Amino acid sequence: MAHTATPTPLEEETRPTVDTAAAAHYLHLSEQYLRKWAATETGPIRPHRLPGCRGLHWPVSEIKRLLGVAK
Repeated sequence: MAHTATPTPLEEETRPTVDTAAAAHYLHLSEQYLRKWAATETGPIRPHRLPGCRGLHWPVSEIKRLLGVAK
C-alpha cells in the first residue's frame, strides 16, 4: 500500500471516491486485483478516471453497498 497512514474507517468515510490503495484496504483485495477489474470491466465496482487526477478513483457509495455498510 502506498500510504502509511491508517485509512478512515469505511463507516466514517465522507469522500465521494477513494484511490486504489484505500479501496483495496476496504475490500481486502490487492491493488493489482482492483486494477484488473478496471481493465477488464468485470468487477462489481467500476472506478472513475477523474480529469487532472492520476490513477483510479473508486466510488465510496459502491464500496459501502458491496460490503453492506450503512451510509
